[in-house]
Amino acid sequence: MWMLVMFDLPVVEKAERQAATQFRNALLDMGFEMSQFSVYMRFCASQTQVDTLCRTVERALPSGGKVHIFQFTDKQYERAITYRGRSRQPTQKAPDQFDLF
Repeated sequence: MWMLVMFDLPVVEKAERQAATQFRNALLDMGFEMSQFSVYMRFCASQTQVDTLCRTVERALPSGGKVHIFQFTDKQYERAITYRGRSRQPTQKAPDQFDLF
């Protein structure tokens, strides 16, 4: 399962810029990786982990702006088409899951 967090935060005032930076840093601390400046992604092993991360993201939300959290399956992620410039990039596979005994 994948989580995608997209946001559009106000950055006019200094306090707004600081809040936006704190939110981006919080996402990085939660294990998200930046896909684009306002788009962060993370692989989750289960729906329970997704639900927990959603609550954690909610606690880190700044007071202004708009934030979307999307959830999608590995199969849907593998169907994404990515370009770098005009060059189509190879399809990314979901990371292997580890079994701990």
